[in-house]
Amino acid sequence: MEILQLLESSPVFLVIATGALGLVVGSFLNVVIHRLPIMMNRAWTSECREHLGETVPESEEQTRFNLLTPASRCPDCNHRISILENIPVISYLLLRGRCADCGAAISVRYPIVELTTALLSIITALHFGYSVQMLMALGFTWALVPLFLIDFDHQILPDSITLPLLWAGLVLSLFNVFVDAHSSIIGAVAGYLSLWSIYHLFRLVTGKEGMGYGDFKLLAAIGAWVGWQALPVVILFSSVVGAGIGILLILFKGRDHSQPIPFGPFLAAAGWMTLLWGNDIIQLYLQ
Repeated sequence: MEILQLLESSPVFLVIATGALGLVVGSFLNVVIHRLPIMMNRAWTSECREHLGETVPESEEQTRFNLLTPASRCPDCNHRISILENIPVISYLLLRGRCADCGAAISVRYPIVELTTALLSIITALHFGYSVQMLMALGFTWALVPLFLIDFDHQILPDSITLPLLWAGLVLSLFNVFVDAHSSIIGAVAGYLSLWSIYHLFRLVTGKEGMGYGDFKLLAAIGAWVGWQALPVVILFSSVVGAGIGILLILFKGRDHSQPIPFGPFLAAAGWMTLLWGNDIIQLYLQ
């Protein structure tokens, strides 16, 4: 009870607690970002083999691969990473960014994800204060981080994250945590149908697919959390930032304009900002 009182009364303690929790969650999200696409690929391969009547190799059948097993290992020397070598950020600094066994470089992305998750958690906590809204918004934030990076890396938005996020938003609306059920349901429907309509219109005009169905589901999930009234803010943010980054990549990186750029990361970033500041932006616009 004393801890709960501290969280309510002390912003400093709230920052420390959510920051530390964000680091731990960020460490787990690194696992999700790395393993979930592999798990999905294995599932698709297994389904294809089953459909074609092929036998799954015994070695693959016996190998368990999920978010918990096998234990994390160095990809270069297969050294098993101990608990002490897996402390968020600290272990990376103590090891100087290298494997404790073979000295191979460890990607700097791991501590960046941990620090980013901690920072986003702190901002969320300070915005909402210790409340049910804060706890739910943290969950929303932690779901968007892997969606952002998985789509950036592989151009896929896993249903195993987007669909629970959608249902969570709808359930929370029954208790008016962020928006009422009416706004949430219409937000989910409008979010999905808006991008679905743009997709089919673009396909009709150009003969190409401009985005994937995962984008529809993600915007539906965001709509369930922020309500239909805030969807224009989400679409505006994501479109402007996405177009701007796309132009910069073409001009300065020589990226082929026909090469697709994932839209999910921009939707995720816009959805997070809208959950925190969407109402303020709408009120500012209406003044």
